Amino acid sequence: MLPAVPTSLHAFSRRLQPVSLSALALVIAGGLAAFVPADAASAQDFNRPAEEAPITEAPPKPAPETEDAVPIAFEADVVEYAQGSGDDAGQVTATGNVVLRRDGQSVRADSVSWNQQSGEITASGNVRMVDENGNQLFTDKVELTDELKTGMLENLLLVLREGGRLAAQDGQRLGNGDVVLNQAAYTGCAVANSDGCPKTPTWRVVAKSVVYSETQQRVRFTDARLELFGAVQLPLLGLTISTDGDAVSGFLIPDLRSSPSNGIEINQSYYWKIDENRDLTGTVYAYTEAAPMASLEYRALTGSGAYQVTGYATASERIPIYGSNPSNLGESAFRGYIFANGRFQLSDHWSVTASLRRATDRTFLRRYDISRDDRLRSLVDVERIDADSFLSIAGYATQTMQSTRDQGQIPVAAPVVDYRRRFKDPLLGGKIETRLNSYVVTRVDGQDTQRAIASAQWTRRRITGMGQVITLTGLLRGDIYHSSENYETPTLLYRGEPGWQTRGLPLGAIDVEWPLVGEIFGGTQVLTPRIQIVASPSVPNLSIPNEDSRAIELETGNLFALNRFPGDDRIEDGARFTYGFDWSFERPRWRINTTVGQSIRLDSDPTLLPDGTGLSEKVSDFVARTEVRYRDFVNFIHRIRLDKDSLAVRRNEFDAVIGNNRTYAEIGYTKLNRNIYSTVLPDDSELGRVEDLRDREEVRAAGRVAFANYWSLFGSAVINLTDESEDPLYGSDGFQPLRTRIGAAYEDDCLQIAFTWRRDYIENGDARSGNSFQIRFALKNIGLR
Repeated sequence: MLPAVPTSLHAFSRRLQPVSLSALALVIAGGLAAFVPADAASAQDFNRPAEEAPITEAPPKPAPETEDAVPIAFEADVVEYAQGSGDDAGQVTATGNVVLRRDGQSVRADSVSWNQQSGEITASGNVRMVDENGNQLFTDKVELTDELKTGMLENLLLVLREGGRLAAQDGQRLGNGDVVLNQAAYTGCAVANSDGCPKTPTWRVVAKSVVYSETQQRVRFTDARLELFGAVQLPLLGLTISTDGDAVSGFLIPDLRSSPSNGIEINQSYYWKIDENRDLTGTVYAYTEAAPMASLEYRALTGSGAYQVTGYATASERIPIYGSNPSNLGESAFRGYIFANGRFQLSDHWSVTASLRRATDRTFLRRYDISRDDRLRSLVDVERIDADSFLSIAGYATQTMQSTRDQGQIPVAAPVVDYRRRFKDPLLGGKIETRLNSYVVTRVDGQDTQRAIASAQWTRRRITGMGQVITLTGLLRGDIYHSSENYETPTLLYRGEPGWQTRGLPLGAIDVEWPLVGEIFGGTQVLTPRIQIVASPSVPNLSIPNEDSRAIELETGNLFALNRFPGDDRIEDGARFTYGFDWSFERPRWRINTTVGQSIRLDSDPTLLPDGTGLSEKVSDFVARTEVRYRDFVNFIHRIRLDKDSLAVRRNEFDAVIGNNRTYAEIGYTKLNRNIYSTVLPDDSELGRVEDLRDREEVRAAGRVAFANYWSLFGSAVINLTDESEDPLYGSDGFQPLRTRIGAAYEDDCLQIAFTWRRDYIENGDARSGNSFQIRFALKNIGLR
């Protein structure tokens, strides 16, 4: 470190300005690119070693700042000042580990010289420049103006903090402030293998010239080509990247695919960065067997939240799949889809969430491979949450995509109000939760229902001296309903009585758990026997409409629930006793969890629970769930329901995943044998068979095999195994593939290429069955949002 020096050296310090490294901080962000012959930058070296961070040592205290100069701190082994009257008179030269620092920026070089007569400043010999963002420039020699702006550069390499590298033979600053780099090459790939040995990048962009605008913070490539695997070259239409890590407006990499419904498809997107917090992406889709389609996606981030709006539009022939007549088949019409969602935090407690999904018809999303959802739900939800209360005021609307559903029977629920508040019990030491709930359900061609619920639930949990965990629960609830057009509901169990209906419910429950801890097989096990008694008087369930409690089935998730119906319109009344146990085992790398249980009704009153749920008789079926995990390599989940009398398997479902992120196999299997017998009433309506209780059998499989470092094969399949004996109305022969997919991919640190073949076996209107192909190509840092 140098002490204070004579006046001549202070003059050097006054004239020395901070190095402008922003002109060289080329942080690559995306835009569709443009590309030049491989030999244009063949002399450039991507493999120069780079230090990992800017210089952080504390610099010496600089000279005081004046109106004319902002000095920088520097250090060097030797500082020389040439005196005399020749060309070198007044030249200051610092040599030996020269370091200049200011405002997080630094320059290191073997030597730095400043000619006071010409104002020329030159850094040479192993020059390393680091900007405040950590981007590093390496060059043999750089000329600087008297304001320390870069002038001439030779044999330079820029190492970006995000991993990209830009090399060039030389460069210079133009009069307008732009910097031009000649014979340049850029890559986002690693240039060394895991052993630190140099390797050829998978891809690079080579260009005759690169222009950087410091004012616009943009880099433009001229006469550029994309070089893949050192051989394949693709011309680029124009590549612009940013130097500040921000997104850049421009074309994105196109996708190529084919489908039986639309033929060969190519889509091209253009990304427009409107502002720091807003952008717009427009995409044009061209097909060989269908009219073109366009889409727009607008995204915005505000001070209180974020939202996005996406829309698709085209005009094509469609085949209606519900309520159509022969004269409308194959008609051409406007078709489209809109999807918008957002969330806003209005204050510490208030927030708004909204979503809109709507399509012009039921097959548009599937035909254009946008979504395979069987329903589109739109919602608005205003919430207030604090430490002791919760309020939700929401509205829901659903559009069905199923060919067998009548849209007029699909409800609109608005408003749906739910308010909950918790209190401490000052008398018995428990907790009290009060609840108010209401909804209004309307249908165009069906039943309309209104509901209001008020309840208060008291809970106290204590642990005995022997370790038992005892939970006492008391519940008081009152309901008011009004419904009309009840006869429009085809399933009698769901109708209820028209007009005003009321219902009151007191309920009491006791739940006892006894965790028992011990050692086994080199690990720790916890066996927790559990019993529960729930009692309530009989309530008039069938006179109440059922809008939210239709999908019920006994499983471990609701085995010990106070009400095993999923909603509030149905209440499981009477008295029942439930028993079971949880068992868990843990040792290094292993974890096993199991739950087993059964429920017994203690009264002889008839139940409203339909056949096929496992709860329709006095004694329920047995249910169990087991999960086995070994590190992150094996994950196995099995769910089963056994018939209480014959132990026949009524539900058998498992999902297994084996492998790591590179090579893995997934398999899933579901078999539902509900043993349902319909009860036919005198008016020919079915009481026992309801919409969600059908026999099914299905297998799902997926996998990926990685090889040769970067290559992989992948595939998946969904096969329906339901046969005529399980469901005579479904029409399956016992082996019906629904979807299959096979593909191959190459992926390294900077390049992705994937080819996928898919076959759909189910035809739905103009969404045809058949083979689809897709090619995906992606470069790290280029052409991606």
